Amino acid sequence: MSKRDVFEYALLRVVPRVERGECFNAGVLVYCRAHSFVAARTHLDEAKLKALDPAADVPGVRAALRAVEGVCGGGEGAGQAAGDDAGRRFRWLIAPRSTVVQPGPVHTGLTTDPRAEAERLLDLLVR
Repeated sequence: MSKRDVFEYALLRVVPRVERGECFNAGVLVYCRAHSFVAARTHLDEAKLKALDPAADVPGVRAALRAVEGVCGGGEGAGQAAGDDAGRRFRWLIAPRSTVVQPGPVHTGLTTDPRAEAERLLDLLVR
């Protein structure tokens, strides 16, 4: 059996109208310290978004989700977090915020492959 490492994950929720509190899952953040790995996988269901808010800014929500992916990737795409390690970028992304894209609670698990885990969680919890 391969060695399994602890990983953490949080769902990315889209809250089109913050004052109403209605949301749906649009992505997952995965962090595994043992692999220095942090990644976001996203999938925006435009029909759900428009059902909750017919006037929703679809390109704006897509841009916000891409920004999360950029921070995870590090480098120039991470903006101010460019020099931070994977753990600091994950912690910054899971901080509570009152925006259209919000992180959910953090959960933990064990994995041999955090990259595959991100895809599995996206399929299981988002798509």
